[in-house]
Amino acid sequence: MEKRILGRSGLTVTPVGLGCMGFSHAYGAPMERSEAVTMIRKAYEMGYDFFDTAECYIGTNADGSTSFNEELLGEALRDVRDHVVIATKFGVQHSASGLLMDSRPETIRKAVDGSLKRLGVDCIDLYYQHRIDPKVEPETVAEVMKELIATGKIRAWGISEATEDYLRSAHAVCPVSAIQNRYSMLAREHEKIFPVLEELGIAYVAFSPLGNGFLTGQYTASSTFDSVLDYRAHMPQYTEDGFKAAEKLMKLLEEMAARKEATSGQISLAWMLGKKPYIIPIPGSRKESRIQENLGAKDVLLSDAEMTA
Repeated sequence: MEKRILGRSGLTVTPVGLGCMGFSHAYGAPMERSEAVTMIRKAYEMGYDFFDTAECYIGTNADGSTSFNEELLGEALRDVRDHVVIATKFGVQHSASGLLMDSRPETIRKAVDGSLKRLGVDCIDLYYQHRIDPKVEPETVAEVMKELIATGKIRAWGISEATEDYLRSAHAVCPVSAIQNRYSMLAREHEKIFPVLEELGIAYVAFSPLGNGFLTGQYTASSTFDSVLDYRAHMPQYTEDGFKAAEKLMKLLEEMAARKEATSGQISLAWMLGKKPYIIPIPGSRKESRIQENLGAKDVLLSDAEMTA
């Protein structure tokens, strides 16, 4: 299978990774633990070797216990640890008032030990700053990352929701291997950072590459989501205006998918893979068929004319 490189870290991964957030967070009530572990393991057996999680991807189970996403990965991948690349994140906590950012050095050092324990590993392959903390300078965060690499707790680091200025400042202190920003046919504002990534040799790991499921074409304006547990209930693409605005794109995807004997979601991911060799989408799903389908996008090749369209 073709591999993609995570910057200058030396780590190589499948062209499509698995975003694991939805197993326990933001897409409804957490999946039952054994089912989630089984699904992650099946993804590995399908060919996935790049798995993405975060310390703040947590949910509350029906019995009131807490579902830690990192623990699911740790259990599912324990005996194949040397054959996978695991990415997790620090610096964000959820509260009733929204996201709380904290990238103070003492917070990072505590967070990495917690993630290592929950994952059941000795070293994290790729460790992201989950969101930029305006109270902490990028050089300060990068110094801690340099320390964690030197002590063997992480192999490489990245920045999620990275901006050019922050990325350059951090990279000058400790080379960044990847950014993880939103990117899809519905969200292309970060394309302006492509030249910077090429200059510095940094990979672009794309979260929400299917517009939070929208680009699969499996939903309509009448689709409903849990207003408390499912973030899609508040996303603009899932409104009546959102569906209307996307009509032309969705029609194009459907027609192209029919010609290529693929699905709309696969065309969306294939477009992304064809844009740049350093882009690695990490779609997520709880469904075995969808996880298999997403990985299959690596085999869908688009011509220059199809990319332009």
